[in-house]
Amino acid sequence: GLAEGAGQAKLLASSSSASIDPKYISTPKLLNFSTTDESGCGVTKAYGYYYPPANGDYEAPAGELPPLLVKAHGGPTACTGSSFNPGIQFWTSRGFAVMDVDYRGSTGYGRAYREALKGNWGIVDIEDVCAAAGALAEQKLADPKRLCIDGGSAGGFTTLGALAFKDVFAAGCSLYGVADCSALAADTHKFESRYLDGLIGKYPDDKAKYDSRSAIFSTDTLSCPVLLLQGDEDKIVPPNQAETMHKALLDKKIATALKMYKGEQHGFRKAENIQDSLNSELYFFSQVLRPKFDPPGVPAFPIDNLPA
Repeated sequence: GLAEGAGQAKLLASSSSASIDPKYISTPKLLNFSTTDESGCGVTKAYGYYYPPANGDYEAPAGELPPLLVKAHGGPTACTGSSFNPGIQFWTSRGFAVMDVDYRGSTGYGRAYREALKGNWGIVDIEDVCAAAGALAEQKLADPKRLCIDGGSAGGFTTLGALAFKDVFAAGCSLYGVADCSALAADTHKFESRYLDGLIGKYPDDKAKYDSRSAIFSTDTLSCPVLLLQGDEDKIVPPNQAETMHKALLDKKIATALKMYKGEQHGFRKAENIQDSLNSELYFFSQVLRPKFDPPGVPAFPIDNLPA
């Protein structure tokens, strides 16, 4: 906190002693953009925080647009924010632009916006991440051929859905994401056992709706590389979700990799695994985007079905 007096502020305490040179920091800007409304919820504008690339040691080649990473937050009835996030600065300091999307259903934008997700999970959130990428590409803030997406948990569900049902992104990464809604409804922990009733429909009465929104049943429409990162002790989204998705991608000969982190649950907590997950995602994108690039100091790992 800060104590104020005589026009000055004195630092009393801080949650971190880290000091980062401002030349490596990207400052976010809240943007709104038009989106589609397949569900008929009546809300046709969405929001997100845009972070431009920022690294004072490097300069992009003249006329080159940056790759974009669209991020879908978890919840899904939650929100992102503009507070300092090292996980975002990791990307912007390495030449990526980032769009952290508050898709319809996120809190902080009024009741109508929040309730737009009711019964529409797997529809409006996917529309919004795709619309965000399209808007930035149209504004010349991102390379339309190097649009990527990632998300954890519910954000992983949105990521996989965007890759399976839309043709916008060149690659994606799902972190402990939902691939099979029916399996989640049947297997998840007690606290969230009826959560999906309000997001999709009553289970098992509406099982057909659950399956129609599950990427695992639409691998025939998948055509771009997918990285899967998962904790082997996850009780909320069990590891079999990632394993099943990985097998389907292998069978379809799509570039993919599955990394299973021992001892991790729903969200990575060990510093070495957080670091590895970020580096792994960067390496994966570096190998599947065109043209390829080799990020210095980032460990390589096997990628199945990787084209030459």
